Amino acid sequence: MICRSSPYRTVLRDNAVPTIFDLTSHLNNPHSRHRKRIKELSEDEIRTLKQQKIDDAFERKQATQESNENNEQNTVSEEGGEEQEEKTVPLTLEERENKDYLKSLFEILILMGKQNIPLDGHNVDELPEGIFTSDNFQALLEYRINGGDEVLRKRFEMTAVNLEYCSKTQQKQMLEICENCVREETLREVRDSHFFSIVTDEVVDIAGEEHLPVLVRFVDESHNLREEFIGFLPYEADPEILAVKFHATITEKWGLNMEYCRGQAYIVSSGFASKMKVVATRLLEKYPQAVYTLCSSCALNVWLAKSVPVVGVSIALGTIEEVYCLFNQSPQLLVELDNTISALFQDNNEKGNELKKICRSQWTGRHDTFEVLVDLLQALVLCLDAVSSDFSVRWNNFIVGRAFVLSSALTDFDFIVTIVIMKNVLSFTRAFGKNLQGQTSDVFFAAGSLTAVLHSLNEVMENIEVYHEFWFEEATNLATKLDVQIKLPGKFLRAQQGNFDPDMTSENYYKEILSVPTVEHIIQELKDIFSEQHLKALKCLSLVPSVMGQLKFNTSEEHHADMFKNDLPNPDTLSAELHCWRIKWKHRGKDIELPATIYEALHLPDIKFFPNVYALLKVLCLLPVMKVENEKYGIGRKRLKAYLKNTLTGQRSSNLALLNINIDIKHDLDLMVDTYIKLYPDKVEFQDCIPSNNSEVTDNA
Repeated sequence: MICRSSPYRTVLRDNAVPTIFDLTSHLNNPHSRHRKRIKELSEDEIRTLKQQKIDDAFERKQATQESNENNEQNTVSEEGGEEQEEKTVPLTLEERENKDYLKSLFEILILMGKQNIPLDGHNVDELPEGIFTSDNFQALLEYRINGGDEVLRKRFEMTAVNLEYCSKTQQKQMLEICENCVREETLREVRDSHFFSIVTDEVVDIAGEEHLPVLVRFVDESHNLREEFIGFLPYEADPEILAVKFHATITEKWGLNMEYCRGQAYIVSSGFASKMKVVATRLLEKYPQAVYTLCSSCALNVWLAKSVPVVGVSIALGTIEEVYCLFNQSPQLLVELDNTISALFQDNNEKGNELKKICRSQWTGRHDTFEVLVDLLQALVLCLDAVSSDFSVRWNNFIVGRAFVLSSALTDFDFIVTIVIMKNVLSFTRAFGKNLQGQTSDVFFAAGSLTAVLHSLNEVMENIEVYHEFWFEEATNLATKLDVQIKLPGKFLRAQQGNFDPDMTSENYYKEILSVPTVEHIIQELKDIFSEQHLKALKCLSLVPSVMGQLKFNTSEEHHADMFKNDLPNPDTLSAELHCWRIKWKHRGKDIELPATIYEALHLPDIKFFPNVYALLKVLCLLPVMKVENEKYGIGRKRLKAYLKNTLTGQRSSNLALLNINIDIKHDLDLMVDTYIKLYPDKVEFQDCIPSNNSEVTDNA
């Protein structure tokens, strides 16, 4: 027993042997009752005992150190000058001051990253001649000096006011170290979990250059599926070069073993889909188990629309996004749109209220985006026309100008026919895509319905003449309602240069240029994204107990789990283990509910008794098509969107972005300082500060 209040408490020696004591032996010993009681000590005696123990401990420590020193000396003499083991050398005063100085600089950079403060302050061109102002980094450094940082004060107390404390080159080097150290914290967890998936988001502009945001999915040691942002990759126009650099960055720079990659997904803007598909194909050639899938954060129909290789579709998607952004940034415009909807849907208030609610959501990312747009089109046009023709002070010039431009874009017949045809084609995949973003059981049964979806689309392709006729008629009716002229696109007529075929009608033109390639592309894209390997993986979702229950526990996962055989700890016992897993849930107690998701199954108390099932569930939830059940573990993507939304393009930094998005990751300042000293030993010594561009010295405030 341990008595924490006793004055006799002590610390066990390193060579102490644990012993099991028989605490009941005294009951059989009659003499033990007459044992002397321990004398109760006074406070002075207790203090004396404690001091004596401290002194004894100090003497033992001294003796141990002397013994270690003697042993080291003996080792050196025996080895005859051979290289000895590295030992800690006490730092000199100058080295310690240099490390403290670097630590202060790193602390400022981390603060700027966390708070999303750009490095640059005022633009030199914005300032009058002869005026010097600090950038944000130097301003924070000065503020810290004034706040009492003696290390920095001693370093810079004799420095002129117009001299930079830290050069741009040094800032960049230190930021790269910050970025690598923060990223390594996440990558270390990924390597510990072995398996992972790679997901990219839409191409973004970072300080004038296109970059590809990269996220990684993995299951951490607490059995939670996480999706974390790990950095930006410079985008390349040549897909083959992009594929090579993408692979090199992940494997060589970030140190991940792609043999453990079990999924890949790419969310792309219009025009980039074909290039990212090349990247996916090249990775699949090298790593067949890196299954190419849809991403759970993107609706299937939106993803399919962005991948359609028709210029008109890309233009329409861009217009839709611009309309959404204009209304989203102006509450007054939304009120004006509400009033327009109310006037148009007086006879159907339920429909009108539903559209008003949709307008205040992210409706451009819905499964039925094109259906919503067709229903809203008249209201949008009337609202934008009213704003663009209102010359009062109610609207500023920017909104009036954008309203005029977008109204013209929405009333172009090419736009109208495009959204109507896209609405009708994608109606065949809407329910299928919605189920893919549903519960685990919905995803499982959706995989089985793909054949029916493809059958319907093939039937449309075989009878495209009939289907297109109906679609074009719907487009002309909508155009007539908006007083839009039905005609061939001007760019097509100009391209003919007098060789125009008089038999070419608008209906035939849009059939050949839009309907046929769109349907063909969507059929092929569904086959590519839902490969045989992908479907086999989704069939393994019958491991989830709630899906088992819906199938009356008549499942055969072992036939589909062959693709993951090498990922299992005991593949030879898989069949027997799956049988036990089914029996466990089939004969459960009446008050026990079946786990409905992989997340719930992974957190079962006895899941480790089923090691193969546990391994399969971990790999399955890594597939990008599976949603992150617990939202707090999928926050990386939301923070990425927030950073891009809140930061001007010219002020974005890939280094600071990683610090801002991964704000909750611990920062090891000592590691950063040691890394900097190792990489740039020549810059650790005291350097004269760098003169700024402006040589004018001003008075020190």
